[in-house]
Amino acid sequence: MSQEAIENDISHDFDFLFGSWHVENHKLSKQLQGNLEWETFEATQTCLPALGGVGNTDQMIALDGTPIGMSLRFFNREIQQWSIYWVGYRDGVMQPPVIGNFKDGVGIFEGNDIWNGKPIIVRFVWTMINTQPRWEQFFSSDDGLTWEKNWEMNFTKIGNT
Repeated sequence: MSQEAIENDISHDFDFLFGSWHVENHKLSKQLQGNLEWETFEATQTCLPALGGVGNTDQMIALDGTPIGMSLRFFNREIQQWSIYWVGYRDGVMQPPVIGNFKDGVGIFEGNDIWNGKPIIVRFVWTMINTQPRWEQFFSSDDGLTWEKNWEMNFTKIGNT
């Protein structure tokens, strides 16, 4: 890899997330139903590099010790995009990936999925990665014309990890 390629290597976009975090979650109790009732819960998350840094993994655990889920993120060097996979504790099913990258400090990742038997588009948005990271999830059931934010996580670093 040339020096220029190393300096422009965006396969380290998620390095900010390495370590342990306190996570404040806000999640709609029902998605794509016009619901305005939000659940709030706290968790911890630990993120580690994988495959020599071309990927990473994290696990989120509720403060009572109940697993919530985990993410797997892998960077495709050829197309310069990340694929992010989520596996929830409730069903143990790996969801289809959302794919994208960061531009000007904002990461936008989208993918197709099925929600309650209907096709949707899922969007993850990462912001404030250099201060206090925030992750948001949106669903669209009308091919991206409108979006419902249904989950937000705010991260606070735990110690120097």
